Amino acid sequence: MVFKRRTPRTYYQAVSESLYPKGGWRRAARYVLHRLRRLPDPAHKISRGIACGIFVCFTPFFGLHFLIAAALAWVINGNLMAALLSTFFGNPLTFPFIAAVSMELGSWMLGRPAIPLPFVVSAFSDAAVELWRNLIAIFTSDITHWEGLIRFYDRVFLPYLVGGILPGMATALAFYFLSNPLLSAYQKARVARMKKKFAKKREKVISRRMEAAETDGLKAPGSDRKAAE
Repeated sequence: MVFKRRTPRTYYQAVSESLYPKGGWRRAARYVLHRLRRLPDPAHKISRGIACGIFVCFTPFFGLHFLIAAALAWVINGNLMAALLSTFFGNPLTFPFIAAVSMELGSWMLGRPAIPLPFVVSAFSDAAVELWRNLIAIFTSDITHWEGLIRFYDRVFLPYLVGGILPGMATALAFYFLSNPLLSAYQKARVARMKKKFAKKREKVISRRMEAAETDGLKAPGSDRKAAE
């Protein structure tokens, strides 16, 4: 494979780099911003994709953020790559704040007591393990147990889902209205720079052709004399 690593990453390296990138979060953020600025679509389509990726980060569908962001971007005619890149808004630095706000708001809207953040994290990990065991049990002789998943849905997943809608929409709209004029201005400035660069290259080509024509004109009389002799 062309893009295969020469030295495969170990499990520890994969986990550590998912929590903290090799070049740091600042470098990762600069890379994402650079890719977003260089996308070929108009600014409003890129901003729609950004809004989709940001909104999905406030949902509890961990592991499906890429797919949901791409689907939303396709529905509203946004840029798919911008949607995928914007899902990196949800990372180990921001997820504690997102989860805390979503759970507090969702629990309040549903009239339920709020659950501390450490219990939310452990509840998601326990639910993932139980779901995997039940899926295996379907194809084996083991007995499935869905009681824990039902409690998880009622106490954690549903409040997270309900509470993440409003802050997710607000944050997505804020990023849309902020990114749209910035991307539009950047694209216009980039086009102006490219036109200026192209004009300079064209002037150089024209001047070289004129110099070559003048040189051929000076050589022509001498060549005629040689031909006459």
